[in-house]
Amino acid sequence: MAGGGTSAAKSSSTTTGVRIVVAGDRGTGKSSLIITAAAESFPTNVPPVLPPTRLPEDMFPEHVPVTVIDTSSSLENRGKLADELKRADAVVLTYACDEPSTLDRLSTFWLPELRRLEVKVPVIVAGCKLDLRDEQQAVSLELVMSPIMQQFREIETCIECSAYKHIQIPEVFYYAQKAVLHPTAPLFDQEAQTLKPRCVRALKRIFILCDHDRDGALSDAELNDFQVKCFNAPLQPSEIVGVKRVVQEKLPEGVNENGLTLTGFLFLHALFIEKGRLETTWTVLRKYGYNNDIRLGDDQLLAPIKRTPDQSVELTSEAVEFLRGVFTLFDSDGDGALNAHELEDLFSTAPESPWNEAPYANAAEKNALGGLSLDGFLSEWAFMTVLDPVLSVENLIYIGYAGDPSSAVRVTRKRRVDRKKQSSDRNVFQCFVFGPKEAGKSSLLHSFVGRQFTEAYTPTTEERYAVNTVDQPDGTKKTLILREIPEDAIGKLLVNKDALAACDIAVFVHDSSNASSWTRATELLVQVASHGESTGYEVPCLIVAAKDDLEPYPTAIQDSTRVSQDMGIEAPIPISTKLGDFNNVFRRIVRAAEHPHLSIPETEAGKTRKQYHRVLNRSLMVVSVGAAVAIVGLAAYRVYATRKNASS
Repeated sequence: MAGGGTSAAKSSSTTTGVRIVVAGDRGTGKSSLIITAAAESFPTNVPPVLPPTRLPEDMFPEHVPVTVIDTSSSLENRGKLADELKRADAVVLTYACDEPSTLDRLSTFWLPELRRLEVKVPVIVAGCKLDLRDEQQAVSLELVMSPIMQQFREIETCIECSAYKHIQIPEVFYYAQKAVLHPTAPLFDQEAQTLKPRCVRALKRIFILCDHDRDGALSDAELNDFQVKCFNAPLQPSEIVGVKRVVQEKLPEGVNENGLTLTGFLFLHALFIEKGRLETTWTVLRKYGYNNDIRLGDDQLLAPIKRTPDQSVELTSEAVEFLRGVFTLFDSDGDGALNAHELEDLFSTAPESPWNEAPYANAAEKNALGGLSLDGFLSEWAFMTVLDPVLSVENLIYIGYAGDPSSAVRVTRKRRVDRKKQSSDRNVFQCFVFGPKEAGKSSLLHSFVGRQFTEAYTPTTEERYAVNTVDQPDGTKKTLILREIPEDAIGKLLVNKDALAACDIAVFVHDSSNASSWTRATELLVQVASHGESTGYEVPCLIVAAKDDLEPYPTAIQDSTRVSQDMGIEAPIPISTKLGDFNNVFRRIVRAAEHPHLSIPETEAGKTRKQYHRVLNRSLMVVSVGAAVAIVGLAAYRVYATRKNASS
């Protein structure tokens, strides 16, 4: 891995141009710095502010266009200055070497101002007018800048220059351009002097892709293939020996009898970065499709999926089989579950584990030791694919899926089509769980993923999810996603016309011992059903009578019978999470979702609207028949009149 030359850097960069904004106190040499860099001569007359200046493309090895923006530090131009800084790819902050107060202003004003404006780009500090500094007062640049750089990590480089003497002028903009094309921050932690976790994960994935024989080391042939792919030039045998010798001297475990290990591979990249050769690591990353955020670029991922709001996205059988193989591979102890360490190892080639944060964390069932079973593992993937198919496929690629991204997912039929066909072709169903406070919604979700019942009540303030597989009578499995909607969030949810588009079935939970809980649950049922009727996203609905271990309120049976008959849905399903009596509720939810034409509630307004349309259609039919009779009668009369005239 000898590093790349100019062609490698040019081809690997995805940047089409670099915009560098020069800012600093008045009189610190901003304009002279820019003119001297562009014209290679010191200006005799300098305007207050220069127009945008394009540096020659052959000025730097990368041949990337560089545009330099001069700025004014006057108060009346602060608004324009802020706009320019926010559009910058890199910022050069200037101070005058002969005026120490302008150096102090960097840490007291300019750098805090960049943070206030949320300008998160590399910063180059340039000490101008080096020729005017009193050499008797010369101080080490490193000594002066070290505390400032400790405080402001966004500073990439500090350099002193002189436009008048032509000292280090091109270097100022070279470092600025380099900081954009090959930034340090995503790769290396300056304070800890180590590669950043996301960089390590990306390089590990690249190492695995290059380790064709899967022996945990890059042989000489594999190293050479890697070098040719990234830098378009082979390594000579002596160079390979030299690379391995350097690693082995510093890190014995970096090389074994099979070649360069992952540890050695990472060590080499850390070494390149420490020596300022960031372009080598960036060339490797970009050759394998990574962007500046150390994620795969859009061209490597799933293209945007065209679908209607009531269509969902599922994994294909090909992707599921791949995941089954991955599960087996990483279940190193063979206990049929992935523990936290095994799961972290599985996602160690992704930027981070996608399941560490909500909504995926704790959404699936785990065993007593915290392990994720195969069903739980596949459920999490199905869940992520429904919510964010692009993220799901991206992570599939990170963990080794080699097929075309589009082959990993399929788009389901529109639910309106499913209703007409009176069946669903989906393998994953999303169920919205509604209900009043303390009805038992969270307990329903917890029981679905095998968590113990608890008497303690914790109000639900944010949406939460539970996902698991549900065994079907025919031996197949369907994945069910339960999405709990807090009572206070329902109004906000239904403001959106497409709120129910992703909902395959809605469940309304109430406390069967509490009359007011029942009343509120039926109000929510009417509210949701009305929304479905008005938007065209009618969904099957079920009522769940929770806390069946308690005495029902006096008129519970009559009330539930009346509502079920009036709205045309099933009678409430009694369950007790406390006693573990679930009355096949999850299988019944799936069955109702599989038949999207049934269990759809009708409100009084919906019935009236439907009746109106029936009457209207009949009226139109009568009018159509009447018009047809009239037309036929008129035609007959014309024939009769014609014949009568002919006979006379």
